[in-house]
Amino acid sequence: MGFSEDDFNEGNESGSDDLLSDDFLRLPEHANILVRIHAVRAWLTRRLKETEIEVGEATLALQELQIAVASFQRRREREQQGVRMQHLQQEFHDAQERLRGFQDADELLEENIAHVTSSERALVEYYLSLEEIMHSDDEERLPATAAWLTALSEVQHRIEYVGIPNEE
Repeated sequence: MGFSEDDFNEGNESGSDDLLSDDFLRLPEHANILVRIHAVRAWLTRRLKETEIEVGEATLALQELQIAVASFQRRREREQQGVRMQHLQQEFHDAQERLRGFQDADELLEENIAHVTSSERALVEYYLSLEEIMHSDDEERLPATAAWLTALSEVQHRIEYVGIPNEE
């Protein structure tokens, strides 16, 4: 069974996305800005998928606990599980807010790439746009929860990490 060039390129692209999305990626100083942008995009895509999984796991944990609480007969057991339920609900809410933050950041990245005239400034403009929405009074995005702000801050950190050439 032979492989076509398309098969090789398709697997290679997926592998390169895995490499570019690595949290500890170190790009060479002379790396092209398009590679840096792709590294931010690949990382953001990975974080979106991971956060979607967190939301799903939190949902499952809540459902399992609700079923368990319904079967408890003693009041004390129900109260203990009620505390756990509140904790799981908070985890679920935080995961949803992080997901919303990563989704907002992803949309903003695509908007910036589409509207920035120079690819050299794309990541700088994107970083500044994130900074602006994190400190704005935009009714659509507020109230800005800690988890939402954390997600946007993580994106900014990623931009700093791969968007600026290493000075070693």
